[in-house]
Amino acid sequence: MGKSASGKDTIFKQLLEQSTYPWKTVVIYTTRPSRPGEQNGVEYFFVTEERLQQLRTEGKIIEERRYDTVHGPWYYFTMDDEQFDLKSDANYLMIGTLESYVQLRKYFGDEKLIPIYIQVDLGVRLERALARERLQKTPKYEEL
Repeated sequence: MGKSASGKDTIFKQLLEQSTYPWKTVVIYTTRPSRPGEQNGVEYFFVTEERLQQLRTEGKIIEERRYDTVHGPWYYFTMDDEQFDLKSDANYLMIGTLESYVQLRKYFGDEKLIPIYIQVDLGVRLERALARERLQKTPKYEEL
């Protein structure tokens, strides 16, 4: 877990590629638009706010975060969608924020989670975020 542009995705992918450990992964959901190169069901499941509301009504949301952006609210959330099998001995690797970790810990219990927090200098994060935005077909610099 870590703040935006801290390198979570890069470290996550390296752990999966370089490790011989049989990690299981959990893909979280978002209402934000996908970025070029992102695939639905790989980096995130991309859903509408209407679908999120339906999942809330069904009681399927484990944790949820809202970010008020210049493009409107974007939600990120983990859903009880059978990606977790807590009866098995499997170990899961997932990406999140400190806020998501706190909510996941409440849901699953302290003994089920091992947090790793990535902390990066603000200047480095801003450089990374700017570089990432430059790759977009239509950069949205005001969001930075």
